[in-house]
Amino acid sequence: MESNTDKAIKASIFSVLGNLCLALIKGVAGYLGNSYALIADAIESTTDVFSSILVVFGLKYSSRPADENHPYGHGKAEAIVTFMVVLFLIVSACIIAYESVQNILTPHDMPKPFTLIVLAGIILFKELSYQYVIRKSKETNSSSLKADAWHHRSDAITSVMAFIGISFALILGPGWEASDDVAALIASGIILYNAYRILRPALGEIMDEHLYDELIENIKTITLQVPGVLGTDKANIRKSGMMYFVDLHVIVDKGISVGEGHEISHLVKDLIKFKIPEIADVLIHIEPDYLENKNYEERLNRLKKKI
Repeated sequence: MESNTDKAIKASIFSVLGNLCLALIKGVAGYLGNSYALIADAIESTTDVFSSILVVFGLKYSSRPADENHPYGHGKAEAIVTFMVVLFLIVSACIIAYESVQNILTPHDMPKPFTLIVLAGIILFKELSYQYVIRKSKETNSSSLKADAWHHRSDAITSVMAFIGISFALILGPGWEASDDVAALIASGIILYNAYRILRPALGEIMDEHLYDELIENIKTITLQVPGVLGTDKANIRKSGMMYFVDLHVIVDKGISVGEGHEISHLVKDLIKFKIPEIADVLIHIEPDYLENKNYEERLNRLKKKI
């Protein structure tokens, strides 16, 4: 059975090849068709090639198993790669904005009509690419692949804006040559907004932000299926790459032995990992059912004073 890492890497390689071909098509069509919006689009596709290559390497590195220096694995590398992909997006948006302003201030020829046909094909391909890669990112739970998918969507957006700008220029005639440049400038703002949307969840992943309420409820429901479990208390989740690490407090009868509590904890852990394969490990803290009793608090306070 194909692993999530293999699925994600295949999707990223698809992005590399697709962006490389489109960068060449856009660049040639923009140059021959006097469309600076298409040339700006080609610049973004070129940065997309490098960012997609970065995603491939990031996915390979983050899939490495845990070792002595990295007991939780190398999954956090994926979030770092996402930051770098976002940086590529920001750089491409800034380049597009700068070039657009320069072209608006510089008189140039009217774009050629055939550029609209090229753009229509690009828009269709990039939207289909986005749908494919975003589906794979959801299947694999990969944040860097999600960022790569949004590169496709942002590329489709810039192409739509270029299509609109060139259409305005061709319909309205002389004096409107800069319409596609204005469209490219607007597209750069949209790309920056998408960069923020990608960055926000990746930042939460790095900071171990609480983002998994639904998953926590699912884990608690599974835990209650184990014989001997009376309830659950605290539950915290950290995401590392495509996997999750769970810290869970499980309540049991205060009268059972340490061995029985240990056995229950292993049953809980095994059942959770069986039911939710995306969970790499579960650290369980066994709590007796008298935690709500004031006597427990009093004993704890006395122990603290002795220490």
